[in-house]
Amino acid sequence: MNTVTLGDSSLQSSRLAYGCWRIAGTWNPADVDVTRVEAGRQAVRAAYEAGYTLFDHADIYCNGVAEQIFGEVLRDTPGMRERVLVATKCGIRRKGEPHGDSPYRYDASAAHIIASCEASLARLGVETIDLYQLHRPDYLIDPGEVADAFSELKKAGKVREFGLSNTRPSLVDALQEACPMPLIVNQVEISLACLGPFTDGTLDQCLGCGMTPLAWSPLGGGSLGTSHKAQEAAPHHPVMFKLIAALEVIAEARGLPRATIALAWLLRHPAGIVPIVGSTNPAHIVAATEAENITLTRDEWYSLLEAARGDRLP
Repeated sequence: MNTVTLGDSSLQSSRLAYGCWRIAGTWNPADVDVTRVEAGRQAVRAAYEAGYTLFDHADIYCNGVAEQIFGEVLRDTPGMRERVLVATKCGIRRKGEPHGDSPYRYDASAAHIIASCEASLARLGVETIDLYQLHRPDYLIDPGEVADAFSELKKAGKVREFGLSNTRPSLVDALQEACPMPLIVNQVEISLACLGPFTDGTLDQCLGCGMTPLAWSPLGGGSLGTSHKAQEAAPHHPVMFKLIAALEVIAEARGLPRATIALAWLLRHPAGIVPIVGSTNPAHIVAATEAENITLTRDEWYSLLEAARGDRLP
């Protein structure tokens, strides 16, 4: 795959990233068995062999098991560590951690950021995380405290670059003001089924400051995927029905899967959106890479936008 520079950094990522949130096959560590581990390993290998170089993680994905599975593949695949970027996130704490009555919450305290990073390093089996992000915006976040934690991790050589996830533009500004290093990405939900970043200032900010938008759920949680039929969405989602039909028109004209067109729609945006592909099906992982070879026309792009909006532009 072609590469793109992540924000104001030296990190070069494949045009599509691979999201590892499903590679454990479950969210419950107790349910992870040999079959699920092997399927996860196969998915990671398929992505690596297809040319994905940015692998996205978070410490909450199956409570760290996803990081462990990836770390095993990294350890067992000669030369892989030198060719890929390892990204992970912190800041979401499960209910009951560390105390039985602790609620589910967000935590961007310096102590939690540093402890989470060290735990992820151990699970991944690496000395340095290439890209470390805050997963969700803690309502009690102190930008200065985040800056101190990031600076400590960078000085110790535990993290190369930093970014954010699911963060509104105003908080991005506050955090960047406090941090001495550039925050190079903001990972948010972007797809034809989730248009918010086009109107809430997120993509405008990325264009203005050179921050790279990473798109999670780029196929709308699978609703835009090739295996979903238009009539299945019709009874309760008339807009989705029209969107899938519009995707089918372009997909058939170009002789490509519908999912590939949906990914190419994101790649067309000048902010340099990097879609995070989350399928664990090796065939789908490989097929997605064709999206970078497609450049939709403005007419095609706007016809899909109109279908996704459910109405013409004002």
